[in-house]
Amino acid sequence: MNAPCWIVKPIMSQILIILAVIIAAIAFRSFQNPVVRKCGAIGILVASYLTAFFLTGSHVAGIGGALVWFLLPWIELLTRIRKMRLPVHKALEKQPPPNSRRFPTLEEITDEIEAEDFEYVSDSGWNWEHVSQFYRIFYRATDKVQATICFTEQDSVAYAYVTLNSRTTSGQVYRTWNFPFSNTMKLAPDVMINRSTDSVSFGDLLENHRQFLDGFAVSQDDLTDDDPELIPQLIEKETGQQIRHNLDHGLIELAEQPDMFRYSWRGLFFLYGQLVKDLVKLS
Repeated sequence: MNAPCWIVKPIMSQILIILAVIIAAIAFRSFQNPVVRKCGAIGILVASYLTAFFLTGSHVAGIGGALVWFLLPWIELLTRIRKMRLPVHKALEKQPPPNSRRFPTLEEITDEIEAEDFEYVSDSGWNWEHVSQFYRIFYRATDKVQATICFTEQDSVAYAYVTLNSRTTSGQVYRTWNFPFSNTMKLAPDVMINRSTDSVSFGDLLENHRQFLDGFAVSQDDLTDDDPELIPQLIEKETGQQIRHNLDHGLIELAEQPDMFRYSWRGLFFLYGQLVKDLVKLS
């Protein structure tokens, strides 16, 4: 038996409304303007709300349908992150650079850094489980700045960023970077971060770092003259300090295996907040 037309028409109109919102959201997402792109993300939430509302007739269900998007990160947190085991003490080892297929812009970024008179120090990194990190380290003695190209591969995800570090004689580390995501752990208290994701070149990042140091009235006399050969050990030390800081704050905890740690439940909630922040920021 065919459904009465007075039932079919409202259903069709509801479907058309949802499709119209989805098409508009996709169109907005195709723009480069961040404000317009965020309108597209809001459109996806509206389409989710309308779908749940039309199916149930309940505004509460509609709101729940929209909020489902914010619960999706928990799938990753509970199925993979909670099971991860990472070493408490990580030793950097010399590594060959990733090939051009894995990291096609490595040499281009290297040329940019060396054009600013930074000297190559080493290619180093560490590997564990399904995560690998590669560091190409540079140093410029004239203003005591360390530059590092960082490349991380985790399962099928890979991303690169550049950091600039200046260390003071009092133990402070001033770091400018274009790391694309929110921090996955709390920073050690002696590390000051300057996030510069809008820098379009290494020169821009370097100028941003200069302004960062000027803002804290850090002079050349305040900075340590690092031995380039010892920079990998400095990176190990600073990573260890961050791990101990997060152990003290309960975001991570020692795992069953000796000298390994995992994220605690408190740490998972911290990560969830960071992931939601990225969803809003990158949408």
